[in-house]
Amino acid sequence: MSRSSDPEEGTGTTPTLAGELDDEAVLLAGHGSRREKSNEQVRTLAAALEERLGVPVDAGFLELAEPSIPEAIAGLAASVSQVTVVHLSLFAASHVKNDVPLAINRARSRHDIEINNGSHLGIHPALVDLLDDRAETVEADLGVDREDDDVAAVLCARGSSDPDANADVHKLARLLDEGREFTSVHPTFIGVTEPTLDETLHTVAKQRPDAVVVLPYMLGDGVLTGRIRDGADDFDAEYPYVDAAAGDPLGTDSRLLDVLGDRWQAARTDSVEMSCDTCKYKVELDGYEEDVGGARAMLRALNHQAEHADRENVDDDPHVHDAPEKHVAVCTNQTCAADGAPAVLERLRQAERDSEACDARITRSSCLGRCGEGPIVAVYPDGVWYGDLDPDDADSIVSSHLDRDRIVSELVDQTL
Repeated sequence: MSRSSDPEEGTGTTPTLAGELDDEAVLLAGHGSRREKSNEQVRTLAAALEERLGVPVDAGFLELAEPSIPEAIAGLAASVSQVTVVHLSLFAASHVKNDVPLAINRARSRHDIEINNGSHLGIHPALVDLLDDRAETVEADLGVDREDDDVAAVLCARGSSDPDANADVHKLARLLDEGREFTSVHPTFIGVTEPTLDETLHTVAKQRPDAVVVLPYMLGDGVLTGRIRDGADDFDAEYPYVDAAAGDPLGTDSRLLDVLGDRWQAARTDSVEMSCDTCKYKVELDGYEEDVGGARAMLRALNHQAEHADRENVDDDPHVHDAPEKHVAVCTNQTCAADGAPAVLERLRQAERDSEACDARITRSSCLGRCGEGPIVAVYPDGVWYGDLDPDDADSIVSSHLDRDRIVSELVDQTL
């Protein structure tokens, strides 16, 4: 694993356990980026976390970088009997709830080791303190002091289609406000949901504060952080009576290690807490009814890359993917496996390799909820499920559906 510069020094609270956990390792799961600087940040934090915990820590990525999470787990599985996955994700949206658990389930089926799944960074006192320090740095640059001047803070996160994750941004803003001398603290988003940064800044301007501190709630200094800085600069130019500037992202501050250490301890002691009462995949929330259900949530995770495939400019959209046209999920859970799903999976992959027209990613999946009707194959984004298949049917699915967009009607189990 590549190691780069040391993170900022700090006083962590997680104890070093060197010599006590010789048979355990940690995987720090990052999203992955086309920008190697962002990937190197994950590796830097992994190296620092290894020093903090006293156990091996490797970095793995969900997409766009190597090694992938399954590859990283495979690399660790040869030398330890327990791997704890710690998420380098700020909030519990689809990556934390769907994508990483899917990768972990695949790894569990391939390796005879214990794999613990931790939670996201979430709401933590160390993160509130870190944001407060970022705000003080901006105030010093602007020449203001919140004890003597009216200083408003704007906490800007990425934004999500998951209401649970967006609600945590509001909670974090409230915690930053409590006990501090800000005139006000406003949660906002750079994309996906509302209120947008531009809308929030114009609302804050009506209060006529002396200064506005914009805090990017981002891990790295990428495109979205740049957009937040641009938004703050534009606002500063438009409203000359208000000084405004944006702070730095979280970076590799040692307080992140405090949070990661706590998440590691929770995962390995089976005490992970997730907000299941407000999870759109488990309960019906107004406006998100169609997201309820494990199988559909998993398939949406498989289809995640395709949602961004039509965005061509990488510089303009940091979340763009080289996505395949279709995702094909083959249920290889116990019942489907006994009915011959592995042979169907291999035949699909062989037919895909032999085809010159097929642009698809073919993967295993956990149970799709159609036990006794398999092997089951789901093709997305089309939402077509094929059932009761044999290996010969795989050739028809590739040659007709994947090559020419012609659904093989006689094999259809259901459509979503």
